Amino acid sequence: MFNLLRTALVATALIAGAGAVHAATGQQAPYGSAAAGAYADRQITIDAGTKWVNVNNGETVAFNVNGKSFTWHFETLHNEERFDLARIAPAGVEVGMVTVYVASNPLYRG
Repeated sequence: MFNLLRTALVATALIAGAGAVHAATGQQAPYGSAAAGAYADRQITIDAGTKWVNVNNGETVAFNVNGKSFTWHFETLHNEERFDLARIAPAGVEVGMVTVYVASNPLYRG
C-alpha cells in the first residue's frame, strides 16, 4: 500500500511539474525542456567558431555562451533530430547560427 501511495505521489508531482513548465512558456517544448545546471551530464562552450553541437536524446547539457549559461534536457520524439540552438536558448543569450544534432539515445540502440 505504501509503495502504491508513493508511486501516485511521485507521478502527480511529475505531471504537475510538466504542467508548470508548459504554463510558464505557453507552448510545448518539442526538443525537451530547460533544466537546472546541477543536473547537466556535460558542458558545451559556444563561441564564434561553433557551427554545430552533437548531443544524445535523453542527455542534459549546460551551454556556456559569452559568460551566460543555460541548461537543456534533450527529449525529442524522433530517433534523430536537427534544429537551430537559438530555438531553445533563453532570451538574451545570443548563440549565433549553431545547429544542434540530436542522436538517438545510446541506451536504446540495438
